[in-house]
Amino acid sequence: MKGVIFDIKHFAVHDGPGIRTTVFLKGCPLKCLWCHNPESIGKQSQLGFLEHKCTSCGRCVPVCKNGAHFIDENGKHIFDRSKCTLCGKCADVCPGKVLTFYGREEDVETIVADVLKDKDFYECSKNGGVTLSGGECLMQPDFCAELLKRFKAEGLCTAVDTCGFVSRASLDKVIPYTDLFLYDLKAIDSEVHKKCTGQDNAVILENLKYLDSLGKGIEIRYPYVPGFNDTEVREIGEFLKELSNITRIKVLPYHAYAATKYKSLNMENTLPDTVPCDSEIEAAKSFLRTMGLNVAD
Repeated sequence: MKGVIFDIKHFAVHDGPGIRTTVFLKGCPLKCLWCHNPESIGKQSQLGFLEHKCTSCGRCVPVCKNGAHFIDENGKHIFDRSKCTLCGKCADVCPGKVLTFYGREEDVETIVADVLKDKDFYECSKNGGVTLSGGECLMQPDFCAELLKRFKAEGLCTAVDTCGFVSRASLDKVIPYTDLFLYDLKAIDSEVHKKCTGQDNAVILENLKYLDSLGKGIEIRYPYVPGFNDTEVREIGEFLKELSNITRIKVLPYHAYAATKYKSLNMENTLPDTVPCDSEIEAAKSFLRTMGLNVAD
């Protein structure tokens, strides 16, 4: 069985407990205005080009049979996207990773072997293991289920990072093999959610209640974005305090570091201009704690 991924990050410490390896799968049903992984949104492969970092070494030119890369008369590397067939060969030879290919097909065996290289580190850290993320990894539910099944057979702690905008059937496929769900909760108000992500949140809230009813461990991720969902703190707290299996809540301050990614992919940059100050984040955390919720520092 094969799936489409865009990255594997070793020694991850923010995607679940302990030392972990995070496997990022391509495709997402939401389009969050503040998305910091724009390369994860589309299902199709993409080629990123960090033009400002290019030294015009020219190694990409001979491997591209369609002439998408060339060095002009001024010695500048020109990339013609209209001629690119997304074979990824140019990224393979780029010494500075100025060209990056997102969206390669990999089989279960290859990914499992890669993750297991660090098994000793997982065992030396508390609850270390593997996390499936994205994009929205559950857009490839059968692939995720097979990966998680194999990881559990190896004794690894497993986590699934999800936006929750998936079918109940997709969730059911991975539940037996998932120890922890890292669950994004961006807003309770449906109109706020539509404005921020392009989609209603009814399915997301129902899936969260469903996981909770099954006794699954859930860590909530609340991305705090001033001017967009910063008014949702009370509503989020009211919703979560009625659930029984929320292990903790992370309030994630929005940042605009991904601007260069949008440019490199020739995508519209939808990142908001305003980032939160420390006092705003601490106020949100404090308020959620007054509601009896376990909020990460």
